[in-house]
Amino acid sequence: MNLHLKTASNEELRDRLAELRVRYEEYKERDLHLDMSRGKPGSEQLDLTLPMFESLTSKDTYLTQTGFDTRNYGLLDGIPEAKVLFADLLGVSPDNVIIGGNSSLNMMFDYIATAYTKGVCGNEPWSRQGAVKFLCPSPGYDRHFAVTEYFDIELITVPMTEQGPDMDVVESYVKDPLVKGIWCVPMYSNPDGITYSDETVRRFAALKPAAPDFRVMWDNAYCVHHLSDEPDTLLNIFDEAHKHHSEDLFVEFVSTSKISFPGAGVAALAASAKNIADIKSRMAVQTIGHDKLNMLRHVRYFKNADGIVEYMKKHAVVLRPRFELVLSMLERELGGRGIASWHAPRGGYFVSVNVYEGTAKRTVKLLSEAGVVLTGAGATYPYGNDPADSNIRIAPSFPPLEELQVAMEMFCLCAEIAALEVILG
Repeated sequence: MNLHLKTASNEELRDRLAELRVRYEEYKERDLHLDMSRGKPGSEQLDLTLPMFESLTSKDTYLTQTGFDTRNYGLLDGIPEAKVLFADLLGVSPDNVIIGGNSSLNMMFDYIATAYTKGVCGNEPWSRQGAVKFLCPSPGYDRHFAVTEYFDIELITVPMTEQGPDMDVVESYVKDPLVKGIWCVPMYSNPDGITYSDETVRRFAALKPAAPDFRVMWDNAYCVHHLSDEPDTLLNIFDEAHKHHSEDLFVEFVSTSKISFPGAGVAALAASAKNIADIKSRMAVQTIGHDKLNMLRHVRYFKNADGIVEYMKKHAVVLRPRFELVLSMLERELGGRGIASWHAPRGGYFVSVNVYEGTAKRTVKLLSEAGVVLTGAGATYPYGNDPADSNIRIAPSFPPLEELQVAMEMFCLCAEIAALEVILG
């Protein structure tokens, strides 16, 4: 029985709630331990890249094309082959690339920390400029928000639309010189799976912030994480910025964390020559260089950007059935009934669900008590505060399909229970 919340009588809704509560207790008795909390690759995906470890097997294989021994100190900003690989992937010059360690989030944290304590490209440190602020398109990535919150930077919510962040709001806020930047996941955004439209990218490129040290943190984490045979496309932000001489506004990040190994991938950033010089001046004090053996392993295994794109089709084969299961369950159990809405992504790692207003926390609590773990309700908004208490992020990648099936049965059940409880009071 699938009742529409607006057309069913109170008696029908009460009967439905009683029925669902019985089913919920039956699930609880199964002592479930299911996890849809983070966008972690499953073991089947991790196994795909195991042959990478066979790429460095003798003394000669440790050497770069120029004969540099990657086991040693040196090459602060990464081996040339890795810079070429990521430059090809992002559509920039290798001179505009820095290779980091395994975590792009670490590179982002480092950038914000430096801006806050030492300043950006000769400007005053943010910490000395008063109550600085950062724009946070929401729903968005909780770890982004946590970075700026860590430095007590004020977080400002910017609504997400089907085209990306609401650019009217962004353009209004950047008139304030205390607004220092914005977080962006421009392709298959976390969690909605939205790719910024051409117009949105062009409006970003044309931004005229009042702050000379304003930076767009362009986290292109899912640029090759396509699920569809007709993937989304994203304009190259640096190509567009070049038309407006605004290249200094953008620092782009990427990594192989969900391509090879989350704990042992390679991260990189791309930026203007001015920003690259500024970052390298700090790195010269900070490190002797990152893991060059790992960089070389990745280059030898993937070879070039086309190799990565082709390889990611194997990931899509693993992930596509999981996303199809989630979306089909949502449609079957909750579709068209006034309980929830969602965006069907064509790539990325998440499905973002907006449950009945005022019930996200209750839904997550019910799931937790029954043994199903999700990212906390509200996490996709600054300070963990979703004003509608509606958005929940589902991460389908980690559980095996049979566990995901049960977890989604529970999700739909709990979302409906929570909605009925609010309606019936």
